[in-house]
Amino acid sequence: MIIYGKQVSLYALEHHSQMVQRVYVAKKGVLPQPLFHQFHDKITFLEEKWAQSMSKGGNHQGILVEIDTLPMATLSEIKQSNFIVVLDGLTDVGNIGAIVRSAYALGAEAVVATGVKQLNLPAIVRSSSGALLDMPFLIMHNILDLLHECKQKDFVLYGAAMDGEPVQDMTFAPKRLLVMGSEGKGISKKALAKLDQKVSIEMKHAFDSLNVSAAAAILIHRMGYAVR
Repeated sequence: MIIYGKQVSLYALEHHSQMVQRVYVAKKGVLPQPLFHQFHDKITFLEEKWAQSMSKGGNHQGILVEIDTLPMATLSEIKQSNFIVVLDGLTDVGNIGAIVRSAYALGAEAVVATGVKQLNLPAIVRSSSGALLDMPFLIMHNILDLLHECKQKDFVLYGAAMDGEPVQDMTFAPKRLLVMGSEGKGISKKALAKLDQKVSIEMKHAFDSLNVSAAAAILIHRMGYAVR
């Protein structure tokens, strides 16, 4: 797996050195001296054209890192969490990465992507600024199977919806699961039918909705602290 960009690459080098296979450098001084010495035997210097080719034209900022394939969490591991964020049909890797980053920073313990068969994991690692390397993550196609399994483990199922109860007025169960739907369609009807409660973000001004990653950050923050 190739990741690129200074922030995510340095995060991987500093916090997940055991995963690093090769470090590709195309810009002088991009590596801090301690990391340069630590990974000296794994560094390959590249011309700009080859760095552009390896990053498929992306903004590599002079550094690319080849890391081990990211292991997926198992459903059994996910169910041991107390706070799970579930993505229902989200496919945009920028939004998914931003949600993973917020989830990791704000106290959620696992993220599950449903309604998809595969995702571009290197892109999500980049857009999450490396948080995906630390956050238990699972791709599970059928959301109903996931909700059923979690319900059997006493999770209370919450979902983000415009007609939900305002999040600031709520307290949440110790074992809680938050479903975030796609920006276009929201939560699927089959998943809505399984929810215990819908939750919303009260707007100060008339507006349709927030970006899904911004909404997720607000809800995750509230659900991380307002636990009954």
